[in-house]
Amino acid sequence: MTTALETFRIRATDDQLADLRMRLRATRWPNKETVGDWTQGVPLAYLQDVVTYWANTYDWRAREARMNAFPQFRLRVGGLGIHFIHARSSHADALPLIMTHGWPGSVVEFLKVIEPLTEPQKHGGRARDAFHVVCPALPGYGFSDKPTQTGCGVEKIAELWDELMCALGYPQYVAQGGDWGAAVTTQIASQNRGHCRGIHLNLALAPPTPEALANPTEADQAAFAAAKRYGDSESGYAIQQLTRPQTVGYGLADSPAGQAAWILEKFWSWTDCDGHPENVLSRDELLDNVMMYWLCDSGASSARLYWESFRTFNREGGPITLPMGCSNYPKELAQPPRSWVERRYQRIVYWNRLAKGGHFAAFEQPATFVQELRACFALMRS
Repeated sequence: MTTALETFRIRATDDQLADLRMRLRATRWPNKETVGDWTQGVPLAYLQDVVTYWANTYDWRAREARMNAFPQFRLRVGGLGIHFIHARSSHADALPLIMTHGWPGSVVEFLKVIEPLTEPQKHGGRARDAFHVVCPALPGYGFSDKPTQTGCGVEKIAELWDELMCALGYPQYVAQGGDWGAAVTTQIASQNRGHCRGIHLNLALAPPTPEALANPTEADQAAFAAAKRYGDSESGYAIQQLTRPQTVGYGLADSPAGQAAWILEKFWSWTDCDGHPENVLSRDELLDNVMMYWLCDSGASSARLYWESFRTFNREGGPITLPMGCSNYPKELAQPPRSWVERRYQRIVYWNRLAKGGHFAAFEQPATFVQELRACFALMRS
């Protein structure tokens, strides 16, 4: 069931911002790491610098105005209030597109690509490349409602997104996603309710083939090595959020410095940043994304999606027959070869490898991300 569409503007209260600054200035710090790099986590000196900037210099009101320049709404879908950006193109025949973020991202990831997608002729594209863009916040993230009962995993969210697009007047649309957004987008295609025309992913979800397990090629070996690296040194956050999301939520709800560290470490590790996240994203951009978690107290509720869904995240599932495109960025966490991917996604119409970029493709490399979506979905428009 859906209810009436409500316009929405982000507006933190003065009390929220005063409380944030007080907490930042009262942070109790751990002792310094015993290494000279990020291998034990976010370096103390860097986080102290970020926290000082956040408390004294970061201008939330200016950042808030930047976000509010995009049309935003809330709609109650399937019992949950969903917050989303809905930017319509000036071209009436534009292709409706829903883009889904993951953890530890937010709708902030997409701000730099919305206008190039909706008004391509202003950004090196053609009018026929235009999209009507919908960017929802996942349940439990940002300004969407937090589920109060179990059962809101990627399968349910895929149903909600299909209902959302139909409620907005888009009985035919395409979908895009990375991270949890890739899982949701894959589920939209798997459920195939007759409304989605095709999907694009920047993180393909595919287990190894029997051939790869029995007699791995060089590409198979590289994919196995990437999976081992993730398991050995990147998966601690996921295990915690998968098993005890409520426990980690207490610290994230109480300490903005802790919430920032929990997120910023992933932007160091998962972006194509040559060793420092601010080589690819500005400090303000990084904090804009952290604010989506802090202002909304989303530490526990966002982590809970792992408890709901992580065991099915890489499940092979049944074959997907909708058209699928994939853009493979070199610093993405997983790099399954096409031979793995095409066992499930049986109509790969677009496949490309990029020279630069990581896990947060739209955020890190907006120009190539826009080009990839134009090229991929051009094959699904007719």
